[in-house]
Amino acid sequence: MTDPVVDGSAAPEWLAPLVRRSADVDQGHFGWPRLRPPRSARPAAVLILFGEDADGPDVLLLRRADGLSSHPGQVAFPGGSIDPSDAGPVAAALREAQEEVGAPPAGVRPLALLPELHVPHSGFRVTPVVAHWRDPSPVAPVDLGETRAVARVPLSWLVDPANRLRVRLRDGRAGPAFVVPGMLVWGFTGVLLAGVLELGGWSSGWDDAPELDLDEAWRAAESAADVGFGG
Repeated sequence: MTDPVVDGSAAPEWLAPLVRRSADVDQGHFGWPRLRPPRSARPAAVLILFGEDADGPDVLLLRRADGLSSHPGQVAFPGGSIDPSDAGPVAAALREAQEEVGAPPAGVRPLALLPELHVPHSGFRVTPVVAHWRDPSPVAPVDLGETRAVARVPLSWLVDPANRLRVRLRDGRAGPAFVVPGMLVWGFTGVLLAGVLELGGWSSGWDDAPELDLDEAWRAAESAADVGFGG
């Protein structure tokens, strides 16, 4: 059994720059040390699934259920641990997307792999899989005990400076974040998303992004829920 083929030549024109630049990127682009994750870290994969509809290009995000013991309520890309039965990170990412939001793997075209990123507090080494949703299907939480909400978020919303901020953590560090209706994208996912948007040529610097603490940022996300995309 082999991992599904990753074929960047199949990327639509608007995704081609991201796929092309992914070949040369390293962990440093995302603000990670340029050291490989320790092999003791558990392998995992996430699916960065780009689609396109009447609102233009978008990316798929989910909000984890509030009752989970690990990362409750946080926003993430579909993904999780690479199981022994998975052929590799691509197979794992596709499987998780189907299990979490109901996206059939047959409609997804893997385009590129980004470098492994070590997430020390969870003990994972995560391979991001960039993919194109060539045949989009309806998506929704498969298990409300694990996934609270699913959204196709327009890239135009994410790159709008009005929806970007920096979240200030208790240790004094601050990282990129996005206010999405009903969701606050921060932490690992916020860093990864910011790096991918920059890699694709869709985003500029963050010099003017306001810096808020986590509670303030969540209040901003809740206010955005009353507006919705394009409000």
